[in-house]
Amino acid sequence: MARILVVDDDPDITFAVSLYLKRDQHEVRTAASRAEGDGSSQDFPPDLIILDVMMEQPDDGIAMAQDLRRAGSTVPIIMLTSVGQVTGMTYGRDNDLVPVEVFFEKPVRAGRPAEGRQRAAEVGPAS
Repeated sequence: MARILVVDDDPDITFAVSLYLKRDQHEVRTAASRAEGDGSSQDFPPDLIILDVMMEQPDDGIAMAQDLRRAGSTVPIIMLTSVGQVTGMTYGRDNDLVPVEVFFEKPVRAGRPAEGRQRAAEVGPAS
């Protein structure tokens, strides 16, 4: 199964997402910050990254995705966000600004991480 890195500063989110992914036999590593996620992406090369938009800084997730793409990573990224619920703004795929394959609004329903993995594969890597 896939190696999946979940980066989110909310331990409830990382726990719930990990639980569903592990149930499906995926190998999961979690990180609670952008810095921890950067390190984990190096020593636990993932097949998929599930990444929160806002962590310690409001743009940590977006900045991490941009850094990964600049470094040449083609690992699919699913972006989790609750920004739309708070601001009414919506986000979409933008290869320069937000180079991710799929966006999901929090809270994430059961089964959405697996669905996101499939959608990311269908869409292909952001470049």
